[in-house]
Amino acid sequence: MISLAAATGALKADGYVILPDLISQETIAGLNADLEPRFAATPFCEGQFYGVKTKRFGGLLKRSRHAAALVQNKLILEIAEAILGPYCDRFQLNLTQALELHPGQGRQAPHRDQNMWRGPVGEIEYLINIMWPLTPYNETNGGTLLWPDSHRADRYQAAAQDQPITAEMDVGAALVFLGSTLHSGGANRANTPRRGIIVSYCLGWLKPYENQWLVYPPDIARTFSPDLAALVGYQQHRPNLGNYEGQCPSILLRSALVEHLAAKDELRPEQAAALAAYMAEHFQADRAA
Repeated sequence: MISLAAATGALKADGYVILPDLISQETIAGLNADLEPRFAATPFCEGQFYGVKTKRFGGLLKRSRHAAALVQNKLILEIAEAILGPYCDRFQLNLTQALELHPGQGRQAPHRDQNMWRGPVGEIEYLINIMWPLTPYNETNGGTLLWPDSHRADRYQAAAQDQPITAEMDVGAALVFLGSTLHSGGANRANTPRRGIIVSYCLGWLKPYENQWLVYPPDIARTFSPDLAALVGYQQHRPNLGNYEGQCPSILLRSALVEHLAAKDELRPEQAAALAAYMAEHFQADRAA
């Protein structure tokens, strides 16, 4: 298996990396089987961006017990921390989405997923995407198109003039690419649909693409492990961001909720140290006054 250093090095250099044999065939087969009824019942998307011959749906953690293995893959979480950690206190799940490109679906318009937040470009990374194939990805069936080096600030405008490459990979692999990497879905010229799963993670202080608290309200999140519940939003981002009545929203996952709560500081270490120094100085000054 590729090392964390090699994976993040390739990701930072090229804007993407393909990790072969990252998850078992059995897990993918189980996930695919669990989602089969949902794929069958889901109508085609409306609008050219999503694709009029494409099916999409989210909330995968409540649709299959196998989805957590993708979301909490150890190497993927380590990559997310390496890429996003410098810009946030904690990262969070941005979305889980299943998609199925049917024959005749044309190429998607090239785009960068980070642009949905309209923040400064070329300064920080906002998210990373992971594409998990449920069927093999290739040039014929609409495998994801990528523009190498398009994540670089000096290539932001010119990259769209280059020819993309197709992320060809087998079931069990994962394609990891930055939110700043130009990409699109390919055209499906095959006779069968191409299926995949998108899992993405973003900075903990951003509003995620998928409204995780509505998708996984407390009665559902209560069935998750504490780490998984934290990833979907039941955690605070220091200082005090995303709290419930001044406390970590994980309190909502307790069997009995106290009606009246005391707000508690949730500060970063350097903030707590600065506050302690300030209070000590002024405590002495106030006593001397």
